[in-house]
Amino acid sequence: MFSALFRTKSVEQSIRDTTEPEHALKKSLSALDLTVFGVGVIIGTGIFVLTGKVAKENAGPSTALAFVVAGVVCALAALCYAEFASTVPVAGSAYTFSYASLGELPAWIIGWDLVLEFALGTAVVAVGWSGYVRSLMDNIGWHMPAALSGPDVPGGTFDLLAFLLVLLLTVILVIGMKLSARITTVVVAIKVTVVMIVIIAGLFFVKADNYSPFVPPAQEQPAGGGLDAPLIQLMFGYAPTNFGVMGIFTAASVVFFAFIGFDVVATAAEETKLPQRDMPRGILGSLFICTVLYVAVSLVVTGMQHYTELSVSAPLADAFKAIGHPFYAGVISFGAAVGLTTVCMILLLGQTRVFFAMSRDGLLPRFFSVTHPHFRTPYRPTILLGVIIAIVAGFTSINELATLVNIGTLFAFVVVALGVIILRRTRPDLHRAFRTPWVPVLPIVSVAASLWLMLNLPAETWLRFAIWMVLGFVVYFLYGRTHSEMVKRRK
Repeated sequence: MFSALFRTKSVEQSIRDTTEPEHALKKSLSALDLTVFGVGVIIGTGIFVLTGKVAKENAGPSTALAFVVAGVVCALAALCYAEFASTVPVAGSAYTFSYASLGELPAWIIGWDLVLEFALGTAVVAVGWSGYVRSLMDNIGWHMPAALSGPDVPGGTFDLLAFLLVLLLTVILVIGMKLSARITTVVVAIKVTVVMIVIIAGLFFVKADNYSPFVPPAQEQPAGGGLDAPLIQLMFGYAPTNFGVMGIFTAASVVFFAFIGFDVVATAAEETKLPQRDMPRGILGSLFICTVLYVAVSLVVTGMQHYTELSVSAPLADAFKAIGHPFYAGVISFGAAVGLTTVCMILLLGQTRVFFAMSRDGLLPRFFSVTHPHFRTPYRPTILLGVIIAIVAGFTSINELATLVNIGTLFAFVVVALGVIILRRTRPDLHRAFRTPWVPVLPIVSVAASLWLMLNLPAETWLRFAIWMVLGFVVYFLYGRTHSEMVKRRK
């Protein structure tokens, strides 16, 4: 019985399953589409908010270096994702990769983790989008009734804008991936244009004095206790440092979350025309572009205002206001509102593909693995999850659950890196269109870097994550283990 929990699904069988007519997805995406998806989901509120917050509280002007460190951690994981996505071009991302290398139970755990990660990510981003849109509406004299502005607003009970956004994106995803890609391309073009305007306009207001000192003197964070403290502090008594050289790494654990999303690109492997060639290009290309933009924005914002004077809530917009240019502040708000649309859509896309892959394997009801006869999209899980997330986004204040998205992503990074090492040993004969360099050293470094960032998350986040995982074990042993397609094939 124990060995059955770790039965693997061969790469060949995973690929054969994608050819069954009623369970097949339409192949329509190119390397450009994948890169646009990656940029579309990575560039969100992080670039407009985290840059100033981290500069003021953790690293000063050396925030640019923190983005480089976080980008390197993500690049280590991205190289592992690129090998898997080109070798196993099947929907499901880390779930599918785990099934081929680690076994069924680990695959279920990572799939269950990704379902939560993408669901909460979609809902959180939808609520954030709603806030930006209400702010823009207020600027032109339109005001949403308080009751329809969400639980975070005094007197609010339901966030109508967040609810409607998720429903609209659900319809777009049901209609087809190519339509989703076209809409994403237009929105990403607007978003990147806004970021470039901020960078170019901000350069004219940079003062060299604001970069001094580039690495501010180190300050120990106040010792904390309880579930709010980082897990590493509770385990080893290590207190993270603000500013100084170690402050750069503390900042990296914060700004890392601005990169979350490139792994969603891997969920679209099955819908890519030439996945062996285009998946590595899409994953690594989008990550490189976003790292360059993040570093440039952080250098500009810390050059425009001294890091001690930056605001935490809207640093870029407020920096332009402080120097007498409110027009650019409006442009930034518009870019953030438009940009979050694609973040929300691609996170929802990722979740539906993982759910679809798990149902096709029988670990979730097979009812959800049937594709639309015309659009060739997984319309049943898309509609189900879209409606559930729309309701969650409408009724729930979920800011505190946002960190679950972070720990879920890092956990997936760890599993994928281990999977690369294991599959190299168990299936050295597989054709790999892209090979992660320096195996096993690079994947081991990737695991260590991801675990370090996970240890810097609050203990409360770990507790909630553990509860969700326990619930996942219960679902697996009550349903997934006995309904698995692997069991049926062996019988």
